[in-house]
Amino acid sequence: MTKTVQDYIRTIPDFPHEGIMFRDVTTLFADPRGFRMAIDQLLHPYAGVRFDKVVGLEARGFILGGAVAHQLSAGFVPVRKKGKLPGKTISQKYSLEYGEAEVELHDDAIQPGERVLIVDDLLATGGTAEAGIKLVEQLGGEIIGCAFIVDLPELGGRARLEAMGFDIHVLCQYDGL
Repeated sequence: MTKTVQDYIRTIPDFPHEGIMFRDVTTLFADPRGFRMAIDQLLHPYAGVRFDKVVGLEARGFILGGAVAHQLSAGFVPVRKKGKLPGKTISQKYSLEYGEAEVELHDDAIQPGERVLIVDDLLATGGTAEAGIKLVEQLGGEIIGCAFIVDLPELGGRARLEAMGFDIHVLCQYDGL
């Protein structure tokens, strides 16, 4: 029987809170076949598309984004939590279920007109991805697509980003939280 990306993802009940089913992609990353499969499948819809930069969202998006950028022969740019980047930055706040957070991007990381792919492991509410998109657009970058391993459709992130006009590619989805 052929394995799918979802077969490599471990589910941990009641983490970080009771009632949450945590989708742990570290087991996918740890398996060479699973990791290769995930990277190949993330890239599949973009075969033949030119990208200048891959933007990885903190933190597991860095792991995926680096590998994807390598395969595309593109640059890699991290979107980090506030206070983690050493140079001059721009920032974007976004809402969480328990408050607000803020992410940053170096102010020279994306040049006007550069073609960008946003990458992360999980699409939940879409708040982090939307913040990353806004940062890229503020610098004049053009978002060509957004790719995620896992979608949690009940939290509405995919619908949120699609309503903004973005192409969303996911490898698997889980119902419920």
